[in-house]
Amino acid sequence: MWDILLTDCRTATMDSAGVIDDAAIGIAGERLTYVGPRCDLPAGDLARSVHRLGGAWVLPGFVDCHTHLVYAGNRDRERRMRADGMSYEDIARSGGGIMATVRDTRAANAETLTDLTVARARAMAREGVTTIEIKSGYGLDLGNELKMLRVAGRVGKVVPMRVCRTLLGAHALPPEFAGNRDAYVRLVCEEMIPAVARERLAEAVDVFCEAIAFTPDETECIFAAAAAHGLKVKLHADQRSDMGGGALAARHRALSADHLEHLSAAGVVAMAEAGTVAVLLPYAYHHLGDTHLPPIEALRRAHVPIAIATDCNPGTSPMHSPLRLKEVACEVFGLSPQEALMGMTINAARALGLAAETGSLAAGKSADLAIWDIPDPTALSPENGHLIGRIFRGQPDGDLP
Repeated sequence: MWDILLTDCRTATMDSAGVIDDAAIGIAGERLTYVGPRCDLPAGDLARSVHRLGGAWVLPGFVDCHTHLVYAGNRDRERRMRADGMSYEDIARSGGGIMATVRDTRAANAETLTDLTVARARAMAREGVTTIEIKSGYGLDLGNELKMLRVAGRVGKVVPMRVCRTLLGAHALPPEFAGNRDAYVRLVCEEMIPAVARERLAEAVDVFCEAIAFTPDETECIFAAAAAHGLKVKLHADQRSDMGGGALAARHRALSADHLEHLSAAGVVAMAEAGTVAVLLPYAYHHLGDTHLPPIEALRRAHVPIAIATDCNPGTSPMHSPLRLKEVACEVFGLSPQEALMGMTINAARALGLAAETGSLAAGKSADLAIWDIPDPTALSPENGHLIGRIFRGQPDGDLP
């Protein structure tokens, strides 16, 4: 009946089935075909391979729905600049920030970038990630943006994980377009987006809508171009100030609005009505020393799905640990452990438009899961998170117990 049968385990399904204390999980091909109590299994020889897990916990594979994983160089000196009192905006205007990584990434060839990115992705896989979103945005010209997206596409061929790619050509205004913003927005709309759509290099388009980046009107133009080419949209929204980003994202039925430290009450309502996921990035908030929290309680009351993600990047979130992410989300944003786990699984899948495919354990979904030697899922942390097995699309990543 199944290729793989997991028994003698406990599972937190992250869906309406909740926790199953004495569970069995059947996998046929790439799909889950049974998730339920072991006592309900039919009698007989059921699977080619049976694995008794000794009471281990089986969780959905983690989904990291916001990363900037393709980059070269580092921005360690910016920590000292922030310690000396310089703001994020001051650093960016002095030639640091995003543009420092753009210079290093433009200078790196595709092979170097692939090696660096694969190493980061492997570190995430070792902590249970099976799906990841990777943005461009450190090229800021046609050739280098396409180079980044092609590198991102290589990752899933080397590391067993699903890779979702996002064009973030509107991440910052490159210096060669200083004083000519309209020309760069046209480049994104008329050259980058058509090329990405033609070559199927990304599923979505993102914009950094902020006073130091792109205006709401520019964002509207870019989103219209994305829609015209059949690409979904996401938004870096309301991180440093209230630019109306949450409501703008909702108007365009964006998959998600991300950051949201300055999201307004109207933005919360708009996102709830549109079904736009709130992606919170607690480590970036923590690393930057921010003090203006996202309106988490308002998001809860409005029933806006809350996802969390690493925002892995060299400047404002230099980390790639989902276990550390969960810990920081609970400590800094006051999320419950259950909220954090939902944010790393089913809600993160919603933020990528993949909730029907992954993010929870249910018959019919992709067989993406991680097996943990832990007393309880809420106890997952860098110190208490021993991964003993991982399966992606029905294929074990290493030996199962």
